[in-house]
Amino acid sequence: MMTQPTLYVVATPIGNLGDITLRALEVLKQVDAIAAEDTRHTSGLLNHFGLSKKLIAVHEHNEHQSAQVLLERIQAGDSIALVTDAGTPGISDPGAIVVDMLRSAGINVVPIPGASAVIAALSASGIKGNGFSFIGFLPASGSQRRKALSALQFLQHTLVFYEAPHRIVESIVDIANVLGGERRITIARELTKTFETFHRCLLSEASAWLTHDVNQQRGEFVLLVEAAPIKEMVGIGEEAERHLKTLLAELPLKQAVKLAVEITGAKKNDLYERALALKNTDSLNGSLNKIE
Repeated sequence: MMTQPTLYVVATPIGNLGDITLRALEVLKQVDAIAAEDTRHTSGLLNHFGLSKKLIAVHEHNEHQSAQVLLERIQAGDSIALVTDAGTPGISDPGAIVVDMLRSAGINVVPIPGASAVIAALSASGIKGNGFSFIGFLPASGSQRRKALSALQFLQHTLVFYEAPHRIVESIVDIANVLGGERRITIARELTKTFETFHRCLLSEASAWLTHDVNQQRGEFVLLVEAAPIKEMVGIGEEAERHLKTLLAELPLKQAVKLAVEITGAKKNDLYERALALKNTDSLNGSLNKIE
């Protein structure tokens, strides 16, 4: 039984409806209303399980306004479930704004975990490595996408992306060009659905596989790119390393590298590659600290 007004963040199936949890069903039965990304989609889910609830639309275009509506209802005594079309709200889907606003207002927020496309893809990929970074969707713009990929190219762990069918080929081409065609990729398509597909190949071969059969370009994708190969880093020397770290703490990367070259006389390319590695390590550690 629900003992206090609460926002429940409920994960729903990513495809196969049999993957819904017993706890999710119990929460959906008991709440006073359900906040849904697409009310028509959620109506189908509820009908499948013989449920009927008041639905409130919460999508990317109205999330701020809807968050206020949910806040007022919960303050008045209601409990509400927040769902997205598939998977967990707030993970490359609407929901984070709602949760942030309600938590800031002192509302009780409870996660109801369930199916995850990221974890499903990783578990069946056979990829071994030192952890992974979930990137989600890359920018739609080609130039912005390539810029985002450049910041990831030296990370020493698996990279996980989501991608939509209308951008899959161009995104794969950019990923191969920026990260390097010699790295392996696992393409996971339509997870838990009728046409679920896993394909492993070199990044240099991935676009040809997709374009060979147009059916492989349909559906929702999870892309898993193996970690950057470990290279023997050209030594820049302890003094250069010390100067570079000091400069990076105060200046943008390019400016820090330029000054480090002038101060130490080390090669610009070596300093630049080391600076990128240091920046990416700091960024990753910051993300992990937030998660902890």
